[in-house]
Amino acid sequence: MKHVLALSTLYPNPVNPRFGTFVARSLEALAKRGDWRVTLVNPIGLPPLALGRYRPLADLPAVSVEGGITIHRPRFTLIPRIGARRNAAAIAAAVLPLAKRIHAETPVDVIDAQFFFPDGPAAAQIAGALGLPLSIKARGSDITLWGKEGFARRQMLDAAAAATGLLAVSEDLAGQMAALGMDRGKITLHYTGLDRDRFRPFDHPQLRRQLSEELGFALPDKAPLLACVGALIERKGQAIAIAALKSIPETRLILIGKGEDEARLRALAASEGLAERVYFAGSIDHDLLPLILSAADAMVLPTVSEGLANAWVEALACGTPVVTSDVGGARELINSDTAGRLVPRTPEAVAAAVNDILAAPPPREAVAALTESFSWDANAAALAAHYERLVGEA
Repeated sequence: MKHVLALSTLYPNPVNPRFGTFVARSLEALAKRGDWRVTLVNPIGLPPLALGRYRPLADLPAVSVEGGITIHRPRFTLIPRIGARRNAAAIAAAVLPLAKRIHAETPVDVIDAQFFFPDGPAAAQIAGALGLPLSIKARGSDITLWGKEGFARRQMLDAAAAATGLLAVSEDLAGQMAALGMDRGKITLHYTGLDRDRFRPFDHPQLRRQLSEELGFALPDKAPLLACVGALIERKGQAIAIAALKSIPETRLILIGKGEDEARLRALAASEGLAERVYFAGSIDHDLLPLILSAADAMVLPTVSEGLANAWVEALACGTPVVTSDVGGARELINSDTAGRLVPRTPEAVAAAVNDILAAPPPREAVAALTESFSWDANAAALAAHYERLVGEA
């Protein structure tokens, strides 16, 4: 059994159970195969005084076993808002002694970074010190946002040059990586996975009534329903989705996610007279998400940037067409009217696309069929093959 030591600053924990679940599902599926041992290092950044929201993070166990994976959570010093340029070095300094110990106890074959920044530069230092092959995965904002910051771009380009192989979640993102100056020949496409047992169309006649009772939010039988899945931050475009409701009569909108933009979004809904038509669901139980997506007439996400959003794939798998921006890998999924619409980031464009779908909804079975190639088993098989190549090249 070969051994991968994966580094991910984004990973579920008891404080943030929905934080990076797609990373956990991918690595858990790899561990289940039986040909790769997976050890996960999830560095926890804490300020010099771990108060307020940082206090629960400070109390997380240093080691746990979850989903068949041993998870280590070393701490590193984080300077909120202004310390980003030193985070990779701080992570590497905190993780390297642990990585050396793990490697001595159970020899590691590959070092893996699950995000390009700050994980990638930190993993590059660790792989270099241990003399091991290195894989770095790009997921979207790590390239599209951090790639615009000079210090982060330099660190990422150095890490990419040191890496044995790179992964991208979409063809579009691979192109953006190459445009930054990364070697396109090193980049392998690695689509997200999908829990096919959980994300599928649910066509229960009482589904909306059930959800209405569960959420405490009125969902009239005749009223169209939209879902928006994503952190409540400005670039995800929830404000555009709310504003679009004025041109989609009677429609309800469920916002799934938490974030710093919530107060502004609530104020917007109230000022537009839409408060009774917008429900803030927060971070919901993962079993509830497929029910909401199945009940929705469309999933709306007018985002600024994505790699290949898990929310797109999950909505389609539930038979729900997607209205989103023409960004990242959207065209690789939303490539027909059955899948949904790609629109400019304006309330008018979003409303027109939703009204178009409501006037002629595609069959849910046809929408769900578009995701037949997505599964966590396929994701894990591709990841295992990628690691095998890196070991062979080392």
